[in-house]
Amino acid sequence: MERKPVYVGSPVSGAPYTPGITAGGMVFVSGQIPIHAESREIEREDFENAVRLCLQNVKAVLQAAGSDLEHCVKVVVFLADMNNFARLNKVYSEYFGEIKPARSCVQVARLPLDVDVEIEAVAIIP
Repeated sequence: MERKPVYVGSPVSGAPYTPGITAGGMVFVSGQIPIHAESREIEREDFENAVRLCLQNVKAVLQAAGSDLEHCVKVVVFLADMNNFARLNKVYSEYFGEIKPARSCVQVARLPLDVDVEIEAVAIIP
């Protein structure tokens, strides 16, 4: 099975991973943190905006691979604080259609760059 990397903009300098990989008619998106693609600034002030930014970054990788959020089959959310679960769900529900992807959500001790949320996804390439 052939694997192809998926990049959005310029690759992350020195990072030992690929933002996305296509294989077997699917795209696997690495965990996306709330970082603005253009400015490389991290959203730290507003949790809801951080979730939106993570999902926009996931969406960008999916689109670069020829897919979209509607074709997601699995999402994993990592939270620094599970007390933000309801806030996550409020924003998250805005991004997916009638059939929501399977999802896991876990609290972790620490996320990259000390962000509050990270989201990864798997989607079908239509």
